[in-house]
Amino acid sequence: MPEFTAGRIRKPHPYAWVWEPLEGEPTFALRAMFGAQAAYLDDKICLCFMAKDEPWRGVLVCTHREQHAALQAEFSALMPHVVLHKWLYLPESAEDFESVATQLVRLVQQRDARIGVLPAVKKRKRQGLLVNRPVFRGGRLV
Repeated sequence: MPEFTAGRIRKPHPYAWVWEPLEGEPTFALRAMFGAQAAYLDDKICLCFMAKDEPWRGVLVCTHREQHAALQAEFSALMPHVVLHKWLYLPESAEDFESVATQLVRLVQQRDARIGVLPAVKKRKRQGLLVNRPVFRGGRLV
């Protein structure tokens, strides 16, 4: 169902049904990232849902390169993304897109160690100096 935002009707994301099972998780967060929706669990970015033209139409699996072979052996539809090589990509055009996307969400729910990357700490300039931004995990300063 469309959402109303500031007098406008906002269409639901076409992949909202994929991340929906994660919404009940206490540490789940959905954030906009480069025109996509990124799903976070336990402060890790796990999946990124993109609904643009190829190669930005499908699901990015946020993982470390060391995990690519194991995930690709389990899901043959996964491939390294042509731009973001560090992450695997499940294109919407894959024959088994829906079942693989559902299984990937299940793995995220199970906290499969192969999926999920802690975002890098961003540095920002303050008065000409680089300083580390405070990092909060689980509501606590780390």
